[in-house]
Amino acid sequence: MNIFKTYLDKIIKLIKSANKDNLLVLPENLSGINVDIPPAKFNCDMSTNVAMILSKPNNKSPLEIAEVIADIIKKNDNYIEEIKIEKPGFINLKFNKNFWNNFLKSIINEKNYGSKKVNNPKKYLVEFVSANPTGPLHVGHCRGAILGDVISNLLKFNNHKVSKEYYVNDFGNQIIYFTKSVYFRIREILFKEKFPIDDKDLYPGVYLIDIAKNIIDQNKDIKFDNFEIISSELTKLSVKESLKLIKFNLNNLGISHDNFTSETDVVINKEVDQVVDELKKDQFVYLGKIKAPEGEDSKNWDEREQLLFKSTEFGDDKDRALQKSDQSWTYFATDVAYHNTKLKRQFDILINILGADHAGYIKRITSVVEALSGEKNKLICKVSQLVKLIKDGQPFKMSKRKGDYITVEDLISEVGKDATRFIMLNRSNDVELDFDFTKVKEKSKDNPLYYVQYCYARISSVFRNLNKKIDDEINISSFDFNYTDDEIKIFKKISQWPKCVDVATSKLEPHRIPVYLYELSSEFHSYWNMGKEDVSKRFIEKDNTIKDEKVIILKIVSNVIKSGMNIVGVETPEKM
Repeated sequence: MNIFKTYLDKIIKLIKSANKDNLLVLPENLSGINVDIPPAKFNCDMSTNVAMILSKPNNKSPLEIAEVIADIIKKNDNYIEEIKIEKPGFINLKFNKNFWNNFLKSIINEKNYGSKKVNNPKKYLVEFVSANPTGPLHVGHCRGAILGDVISNLLKFNNHKVSKEYYVNDFGNQIIYFTKSVYFRIREILFKEKFPIDDKDLYPGVYLIDIAKNIIDQNKDIKFDNFEIISSELTKLSVKESLKLIKFNLNNLGISHDNFTSETDVVINKEVDQVVDELKKDQFVYLGKIKAPEGEDSKNWDEREQLLFKSTEFGDDKDRALQKSDQSWTYFATDVAYHNTKLKRQFDILINILGADHAGYIKRITSVVEALSGEKNKLICKVSQLVKLIKDGQPFKMSKRKGDYITVEDLISEVGKDATRFIMLNRSNDVELDFDFTKVKEKSKDNPLYYVQYCYARISSVFRNLNKKIDDEINISSFDFNYTDDEIKIFKKISQWPKCVDVATSKLEPHRIPVYLYELSSEFHSYWNMGKEDVSKRFIEKDNTIKDEKVIILKIVSNVIKSGMNIVGVETPEKM
């Protein structure tokens, strides 16, 4: 039950009825009307801007229109305890106890409370991580991996169909250098040859030694004496071993993909040629020249004729090259072909999670998806900003080529999967995140994961004390409790959960979930602590029983925390 959606529908129905009775004039578009969470300074449960939307078509001030609408609401709603009008024209509603009792009855045993029922669920393809298969995942990949996974969880919670995909960049120069690096490690193991550490194109990380050992052990028939002869086969083996590491890292983060798509397959299957032909047919490509980038000396710029995509027709700042000077395809061209394979699979919406270094890539790839599909906003890109690791007050530096970067495994072994997921998601993806090892391990209010898990554990302790299970359904057929403002404060927060889920899903902003869970836990902990001074706030009576009204509070809070933590992908321990 989303009470904000319920009251939005109710208010629109009332003003339409008032329009028929010539009490109000309505604009053609009512989409600007909203029912929202009021600021904390107002002692109310809900606020609407409807009077300000209707002010202009009625040629009256918002305050005058608010008086008319407030009177209509009073006459048609038995759940309103008080209506107040605030400048410049907001109508604030406060509900009576009957409203809250009915609200609690409707959600007490609803496992998926907050989930939005959609008549036509959409098919989403969420591509995330897609790190080059040249070694284990590092912290730079971690945040984007969690972002993509939780966005997928949110969409699934709202009954959409989701496929999670990893694009394996196993084609191009970086793979050649990676394969050579593995080859030299193999030579180092078999023939005691020194690894060419001074070659800056190679990957010197020690993890390559394990990859090399695995390839040697599993391929006794291969002779590692001529790179050119075995390069193709060694590339497949090296990428396979690297992907094992990556999948292991992802599994330890609680992440699994439905599909891994190979860039090499895209190239071999002539997907690039096919998509370029499609773009030519629709006159989206041409032979032209790209001018030197702003700030670069035009004398040093090779202004040559090449195949270009008309991305400026879709708002990009310049057209983009599809071919290099040697007539081979650019990385952009293979990416275009890959996205065309996505479109062929008939997904309604494509979502890409990109690293901060790919932010400038968004416009060109969304442009080409629009050109190929004929639909704007078919592809949505979310950028995962940088993570700064802090330990003992000092930042960690990462360098994949040097091999001294911080891996996902390092992070998980230090703080655990749950802390990694929750804290990585605790801020909006478009701002940088400081991940402080010390704070993440604290058992205090300053550690949001601990505070939320402790809330669930506290509730579990009450049920355990009563020999009940926290996930059992509550069999209270009817109730009419006179809850105080302290309890209603918790119910108000609970009522905001569906709105939180709805906004987090529609905007693809999953950080709203852990932020909400922390706020709900804070409300619960505050109420729990009241019991130290006020016996009426205590959950367990002196005779080791619990009143039904208190069971309801515990049950609805635990249900929401469980749902929210499932979306985030972290545990809800019953003991801490």
